[in-house]
This record gives sequence, C-alpha cells and structure tokens, in this order.
Amino acid sequence: MDLEDTLLMMPGPVPVAPRVLRAMSRPMINHRGKEFSAMFDDCTTMLKEIFQTENDLFTISGSGTASMEAALGCTIDKDDKVVTIENGKFGERFKDIAARYGQVVPVECEWGTSVDLDVVEEKLAEGAKAVTMVHNETSAGIRNPALEVGMLAKKYGALFIMDGVTSIGGDDVKVDEWGVDIAVVGSQKCIAAPPGLSMLSVSERAFEAMNKENLPYYLDLKAYQKSAAKSQTPYTPAVPLFFGLQEALKIVMEEGMDARIKRQATGAAAVRAAMDAIGIEMFPQLNATSAYSSTVSAMKSPEGVDSNDIKNGMMDKGIIIAGGQNRLSGKIFRIGSMGNVAPKDLMMTIQHLELVFRNLNVINEMGAGTEAAAKVFDTL
Repeated sequence: MDLEDTLLMMPGPVPVAPRVLRAMSRPMINHRGKEFSAMFDDCTTMLKEIFQTENDLFTISGSGTASMEAALGCTIDKDDKVVTIENGKFGERFKDIAARYGQVVPVECEWGTSVDLDVVEEKLAEGAKAVTMVHNETSAGIRNPALEVGMLAKKYGALFIMDGVTSIGGDDVKVDEWGVDIAVVGSQKCIAAPPGLSMLSVSERAFEAMNKENLPYYLDLKAYQKSAAKSQTPYTPAVPLFFGLQEALKIVMEEGMDARIKRQATGAAAVRAAMDAIGIEMFPQLNATSAYSSTVSAMKSPEGVDSNDIKNGMMDKGIIIAGGQNRLSGKIFRIGSMGNVAPKDLMMTIQHLELVFRNLNVINEMGAGTEAAAKVFDTL
C-alpha cells in the first residue's frame, strides 16, 4: 500500500497540509538567533488565542506525554495527594504519571462512562494538591466536564491540570474561564502539525505551587518560563517541527477558530448520524455533564465482529482508522474528525465503511449511512 495514497482518519496523528511539509524543509537556522525568536513569539501568540488564555505558554520538544509529566513533575511532591480522574486510556496515563511523583487518589470510572462529579468532590474535600482530568478522552470518544471540575478544584483549593491534547484547537476550550491551571495539547492532533511537540499553559498559581526541592531537569517549567522571557527555549528545540507548527497555526488562524470548531463538530455529528442509520451503537455512556467528542467518534463493534477486522478491512481500501486500546482492543473502532479533515474525507470513509460492513455481513444494503452523513454536512 502506497502511504501517499492512504487516507489517515485516526484520532491523531492527522494529515499534515502540504504547505506545512514544505515549511519543515526550510534551511536550518540558528536556534538562538533573532529568526527563531520571532517564530517562537509568533507561535506563542497564536497558541494563546487557541487556548483562550493569558497565562504563560510554552512549547516543549516532546510529545503530549512530556508536557503531562512536566505538569505533574514540577508541582507534585512525594507526600502530595493528586485526585486522578480516569474513564479511558489517557486518564489512566495521568494516574500512572502522578503515581511517580505523589500520592494518587483515583476516581476510576469504567472506560467510556461519564465522570461521577459527586465522587470527585468527595475526594477533593478530603484534601488534595491537584486534580487531573482528560478533557477529551480519545480512547473512548467522550468529552468530560472541564468547567465543573474546574469549579470543584477552585472550591477546594486544588490545582486543575487538564489534558486538552485532542480538544484544544478543535473544540471550544476556555482555559482561563474554566480555571485550568495547566492545560496541555499535542501538535499532531487538532492543530494538525507533525508529531513531536507539545504546548502547555501555566497559571501563576501553578508556578507558586512549584515549591518542591527537586524539579525535573529537561521538563523544568521554571526554566521554560525564564527562557520564554527571552523568546527562547531552555534547551535545543526541534527547529523543523517549529517551522511546521508555525505554518499549521497560520492555517488555523486563516480558517478561524469558530469555523474550525464547527467543521470538526459537524464531522463528528455526521459520523454519528451514519452509524445510527446503519445500526451501529456509539460506545460512550453519557450523562448530563458529558458529551460525545467533537474530534473523534468511538463505536462498538457489531456483535460477533472483531474491530480489528473492521480496521483491517478499511486499511485494505486505503483508509486508516483506529481500533480500541488495551481492554477495548477488538471491541470498538474509532474515526477521527480532527485537524484539517474535510467533509469529503469523512464521506469517503463512511462509504467505504459500509462496504466493509457488507463484506462482514453486518449490513445487507449500502447507502443509508452515506445518505445520513450527507444530510448533516448539508447544514455546513
């Protein structure tokens, strides 16, 4: 299979625009020179608009997990309690990272089910330095209640550390309004830049909480703050990735965040409409404070069908979707609508998915899902 002919429809990494790839091939520059500083400042300005924040904002040469670890490694000491909310793979990752630094107080929900805010409040009321949550749990296709958790964190004096890796740049994320002390995003998701960079905003309150004796070295956010004041990074940045990030952010700004949010949400709605039309059940179990993700849709595999067979069938047709992770392997499949994914990409995906389902004897006739999705896109 020629990779140039494949359609990448998974929840990250996402397709990268040709102009971003061209930007990455620019000649190397001095990463301590004026040209890099100007690019650094330009990226930071655009990112603050996307984050909807006035807080300090840094770009780390490392994936989203690096920024998750920076957030916890700089604020949490061995005796500090951290309430960790888990209803999917990446909530579990936050819990595992927190356990390396402090005392975890887990709020564990079955993956794909809604967060129980009463339990979160109960744990915070017992005392905790921080609470962690994944805003958009990609592994399960569910959007968690950031506003409500932010309010609880404020009520009980805890830091709110939020993984916005697959929502910032694709959904309406109000970092400052929600009281998020540290928010994290990855370059290869909704922003549609290449993998390898992560960005995080850090509140003044979070910096005040960095009073532990031994901060990380490479992920020392105080070092990033000091260097950012000079429009620099503390350690050698991945310069070609910064070239790509800057160009990807320009694409975001040209489209406008309102239009971008609407496009990605409409894409997810079209997938849901198609699945409903052909009798495929969505995976998340929602309550009043949760919602389906606007950037990735997770569906249950039809009875008797392994989701890996669905994924492989789509791959044979040149379309890459995602299966389930860990305990969800074989049980769900996922389709991304994030980044620069266009309606035509999703329509092609749904049409070919119907072909795969027919070959697997899930459906007898084709067209219902494609027609349902088309009606949703007619609203754009």
